Amino acid sequence: MKYLVMVRGTQADYDVQNGKGSADSPVWTEKDLQTMYAYMGAINDDLAETGEFLDANGLAEPKQIRHVSLGKDGSTVITDGPYGETKELMAGYWLLECASLERVTEIAARVTRCPIPEGVPNYPVEIRPVPVFDAGDL
Repeated sequence: MKYLVMVRGTQADYDVQNGKGSADSPVWTEKDLQTMYAYMGAINDDLAETGEFLDANGLAEPKQIRHVSLGKDGSTVITDGPYGETKELMAGYWLLECASLERVTEIAARVTRCPIPEGVPNYPVEIRPVPVFDAGDL
């Protein structure tokens, strides 16, 4: 079964990783960032070895988001960031092919142990099954 494993973050999280201070979180050092990247890279390497890795990416900061919606009059409404109040959004993901929910949960638990500076918010990792539909089901 395929699963989408998502990590979350806010604009403030991206800001402190880029050296901008925050009352809620310490600024990340270059060593902190390299430690995180090495940890996540090791997860990717292990998943590639087991054949479970399909895709993974970190995503651009929330202030680069563009929302496209349908206006009441039927027109397209485009809203660009930054937003005054950024909520937690998907900061990155893995698309995995795992034998079971238990296995992907083990992987998500490993992701939660990523080393981060003390005082940095720690968000849950979200697992979403990706259902497979036959063409006749659509």
